[in-house]
Amino acid sequence: MSNNTKLVWSDDPNDKKCSKCKEFLAHCQCKPEVEIKDSKFVAIFRLEKNSRGGKTVTVVDNLPKNEIFLRDLCSELKKKCGTGGTYSTAGKEGLIEIQGDKRIQIKEIFDKKKFKYKGM
Repeated sequence: MSNNTKLVWSDDPNDKKCSKCKEFLAHCQCKPEVEIKDSKFVAIFRLEKNSRGGKTVTVVDNLPKNEIFLRDLCSELKKKCGTGGTYSTAGKEGLIEIQGDKRIQIKEIFDKKKFKYKGM
């Protein structure tokens, strides 16, 4: 059997699929998720306009420098705020930038996740 075919149906209970890539666990190459404890960091909110052509950006700084955590959190924030944004692990700490003044919406999300934060 060639490797180019996908199994459509199987009655084997050991054929479990990965929830992210939908491949069988034996062939899955996803990185395991890393749990971040909420008490290990305090996020800092700030607004920036400098060097952005007059546009306002909400910056969430002092986050754990974990790319999987930042990518997933940034994706969730962008979806719930309805704007664009990005994350960065280039500095000493992790950083998320969301377009516009979305501090109140982001703080509501952080409250639900029980993340600590400061700054307004």
